Formats: sequence, C-alpha cells, structure tokens
Amino acid sequence: MTTVSERISQSAFDGSRLRVVLLLDLYDGAQKEFLEVYERLRSQVSSVPGHISDELCQSIENPSQWLITSEWESASPFLAWVSSEEHVKTVQPLHGCVRDTRSLRFSVLQETAGQGAKNPAAGVPNTIGGGLRAAPRRGDGVVRHALTFTVKPGSEAAVAKLLAGYTSPRARVDENTLLRRSSVFMHGNRVVRAMEVEGDLVAALRHVALQPEVRALEEAINPYLEQDRDLADPDSARVFFTRAALPVVHRVAAGGDEPEGLGRHALFYPAKKGCGTALARLLAGQDEAAADDPANPIAGSTIFQRDDIVVRLLDMRGPIDARPALALGIEGGHKAAVLARLLDEAKDGVLASDEEVARCLDRSAMRLITDRRTPDAS
Repeated sequence: MTTVSERISQSAFDGSRLRVVLLLDLYDGAQKEFLEVYERLRSQVSSVPGHISDELCQSIENPSQWLITSEWESASPFLAWVSSEEHVKTVQPLHGCVRDTRSLRFSVLQETAGQGAKNPAAGVPNTIGGGLRAAPRRGDGVVRHALTFTVKPGSEAAVAKLLAGYTSPRARVDENTLLRRSSVFMHGNRVVRAMEVEGDLVAALRHVALQPEVRALEEAINPYLEQDRDLADPDSARVFFTRAALPVVHRVAAGGDEPEGLGRHALFYPAKKGCGTALARLLAGQDEAAADDPANPIAGSTIFQRDDIVVRLLDMRGPIDARPALALGIEGGHKAAVLARLLDEAKDGVLASDEEVARCLDRSAMRLITDRRTPDAS
C-alpha cells in the first residue's frame, strides 16, 4: 500500500520517468500540413538525450483533436529541452496548424502490463521500480508559475515603478480558478514575476493576458525590454513568453495551514554555463533535508530553473540573514564549496567563511517590487 507524505512537495529531481501529454486542436484543413510537421519534429526529438518514445493519436470523436504523448527518462532532460532555443525553433512550424494546445506533465507512479506484455515480470500489477516513484506526493491545490526577462540597463527604476504601480486584474477567473498571489522581484536588470493559482493555470494565464490593466502594463514595459516583442503578433508574443518561462523544478513546504507573519524573499543564483541543473539539485537537497526540522525558519521553498538561471523563492519566519547558510541553501556538509564551484561569479574559496557566505547571500538577494495576495485565497 502506498502512503502519502505529510509535507507538500513536487520535484523534477526524484528520478522517476516523465509522461508528457500534449493536447492539440487543429485548424480546419490543416491535417496534412500538421502530419508533415510532426514527422520532422518526431525525427528531431528522437535524438534528444533522455527521450524514450512518443505516440501520435487522433480522437475517434472529433478528428480535429489530436494527442501527442512522450515518455522521458526523468523530468530534468525534458525541462532542459523544452526551455531551449532548439525547442523554440522545432515547434515553430506547428503554430500555423494548431488552434489551441495544452501541455500536461506527469511522473510515472505505477504500471500494470497486460498478459500479452513481452516482459512477463511487467505484468505484475502496481510494480514499483525502473524509474517509477515509490509513493505519491501531497499537493496544496496551488500551481506555481514564473516568468523572467531582462530590461535595458539604466531602465531598472522606470520598470520597477511600472511593475509596482499597475492595477491588479480581477482575481476570480471562474468558479474553479483563482489568482491567489503575484510576486515581482528584480536583481540588477533581471525581472522575475511569480504567480500562484488555485485551479487551472492555463485558464488563469489566458485570463490575465486579456485584462486591460495587464495589457497596458505589458505595452508600457515593451520599450525597456532587451528582447523585442510585438504582443499584437501572436507568434512574437508566443516566442517571448516561451523564452521567458521559468519552470518550477522543486517545491517543499510543511503540511497544514500556512503560518502567519511569513516574509517572502527571492534569491538569484547565476550558474556557470551548463551547471544550472546541478545547482538547482544542490538547493533542492538542502530544502528537502531541512523541511522536517521544526526549528527551520523556512516554511516553504520553491526553486525555479531554466538553463543556467536559478531562482529560489522563500517564505520565512524572521529575517533572511539570521541563518545565512540556510537561507542561501548550503547549510551543513560541504555544500558551500560545491556552490562556489557552480556559481558563475564565484572564485575559489569565495564561500570559505561565514562572512563570505553572508556576502554571497546579500549579492543573491532579489529586490521585492510587489507582493499581492487575493483576500479570499484559501
């Protein structure tokens, strides 16, 4: 019998296989073009490290509805690929064929194979092992999402003023979906916008994009962006937000109601080239180990990672600098030395003392621009 942990958690680093489900609604008359594009895409994806297989399915009820499922060795290689420039270029031709898409990602928890399976051992119901998770995780009904982008140097103050001063959009999306919280941070000229949603994230994102307050904000920010975009052009907007997406790779928090009086903080970790995943794993390992410590002032930690950009969002009791190594994610063992090797700005021995750890924490701390909570959020 499987048991569910009392802590709230999600992770791309648990080693379980990943099943990705992509739902597609095609434009009328676009099937031939879609199949040609899919053949090219399938050939390219098959060579991506970590990819196991994929299937293309067509609805027996509505021929315009299609389904692509793919299996991956784990979440990490999939997230690395889906965040890459290669992926942006690979899927670009699909946009002319597809009216609507929805992507869902699942860890493979259990498997049951029929008697006709080639591997008789695989016919044992609820087999655990071979890349399967041993137990389900416990959620809190909240989906977390973040975007990151850079603005032109010298424009930081103007952008911060815009991001702090806009009118919040209507929080209630529908009877099942609520915009629960929105937090904006800056580190130099980098902006990180984190959102928490109860219910359907896709519905929430579409709702936000249509709100006049948000459209006005996005237009006001446009002149300051380092990467040009045209929100009136669906392809330009899609590419921008695809590149800006900052996926959650790890989340852990104690179970039960969120304690009162928590401060929200964010830390930015500029990883060396190719070290982003290793750095995120290091931080996730400490947060998992510390989650069961009743003296741990961190009530919740969310790690976002895209390529070599790593952001760690913390909800804490007390000041962030009370335990600098814990807040930085390197308390205990030799984690400080490991972090020093993974950070782009670090030099040998940069975190060899408490003072150096404190300075690193200060350099990593992001500036909170705004943190808005919906009053009726549960």
